[in-house]
Amino acid sequence: MALSSKKFLAMTILVLAFLCIAFVPSLVMEFLGDVPSLQRLPSSSIRKIAQHVIVKRYNSGEYILKERELAGGTYFIYEGVVEVSGQFHTHNNDSQVFEWRKFDYFTQSESIRQEDVIALTKLTCLMLPYKYSFLMDPKSIWSEDMNLETIAPVEHILSLEPLDVNTFRGITLKGAPKSNKALAAASKTVHFLKILHSFHAHFLLPGDINIPVIYQVDRLGDVCNVATRRVNAVQKERIVFFLIASFHREEEEEEGFDHQEPTMPSVPGPEEVLPKQGLEEGVKLPGHGPRGVVSTPTYVPWPTEIRPLDLKTYTRHTKRHPSVSYWLRAKGRLPDDKTLHRCVGAYFSDLLFIQISLNPHRREGMLPSSISLDHSMWFHRDFRADEWLLYVIDSPTAYNARGFSRGQMFNRRGELVLSAMQVGVVREIKTPSKL
Repeated sequence: MALSSKKFLAMTILVLAFLCIAFVPSLVMEFLGDVPSLQRLPSSSIRKIAQHVIVKRYNSGEYILKERELAGGTYFIYEGVVEVSGQFHTHNNDSQVFEWRKFDYFTQSESIRQEDVIALTKLTCLMLPYKYSFLMDPKSIWSEDMNLETIAPVEHILSLEPLDVNTFRGITLKGAPKSNKALAAASKTVHFLKILHSFHAHFLLPGDINIPVIYQVDRLGDVCNVATRRVNAVQKERIVFFLIASFHREEEEEEGFDHQEPTMPSVPGPEEVLPKQGLEEGVKLPGHGPRGVVSTPTYVPWPTEIRPLDLKTYTRHTKRHPSVSYWLRAKGRLPDDKTLHRCVGAYFSDLLFIQISLNPHRREGMLPSSISLDHSMWFHRDFRADEWLLYVIDSPTAYNARGFSRGQMFNRRGELVLSAMQVGVVREIKTPSKL
């Protein structure tokens, strides 16, 4: 029996409503954030890709792309299964067949294809036209364009080269304190709406700053609004460092509790404190270089401004209280990426940390040594690392050659934005006795 015109119209409206709801921009962006191959991109690139993709639907058995067909675009599988088959010109001319499913993607470039792509089931794809393909190849994992003349030094320091969806390579740039980019690697394997909230790191072996580090990421878990990652930092086929990082999607403000017990110390603002060209142990600030010095592929200017509140002059041999407070911020302007700012905060936290546990034990002629064993951090609130932050560090105890330091970082409104703790081996370097 034929449907009445009213029923047909009602069904048509329902179908059109479903299609509109299913692919509103927010849901498209939600899907794209879960595509592993896109997670290495800057969040701004994913947002732009979401604006330009086109919904494509196919029936089972229908060709999406044909061999030797000219077209253009990158197809992200939203729902369904595709078969990819083609001739691989080997010595025995074998053909191979692959199946791809949700979150896989395939690209049709402007060159001639060598394989067919066929829908095995009903299929929905999001197709990014070829003219927007540049969005898939940004200059940096943090921003779409990396201009070495204007980039903030710390963004350059925390940049990585993606080798595949779970593996990254990083180098230590000259001119900057050594840094570990494992946190950045972990961040580039999660949905960009899931923000870093904690990590626990362990230092296993000394690294070599003269050779690249390979960061291997294990995707331990993705549950609703939470993701967990483990990262191994590898040099010379040995794990020299690993961390576990957790990410949490921001909740609605009315759904969470809010309180803060620690209060920011009453101290002069950073404008009232003169910069100091050195913090003795741990942080060695170089003298100002010539004007116009910029980043290069292998060099970066000193990345932070530091203004200590205690202006007394100390040396590595001066005994003092195991605490320090200073203002700091990144030089230059950073992209609006919340995870980048948290990675920079973690980088800041380690510039001068475990060394504070040595302060009560310093004396003339002593050569101190400190080596990190583990480092943990918790991020409480959003902050910008290119705006002034007050870092308050103290060391409650040292015993059995282990020092313990803890730190709290506040923004200028007095809000506690992060907490950190570190344990390390601290001891005196013994010089060989003379005969």
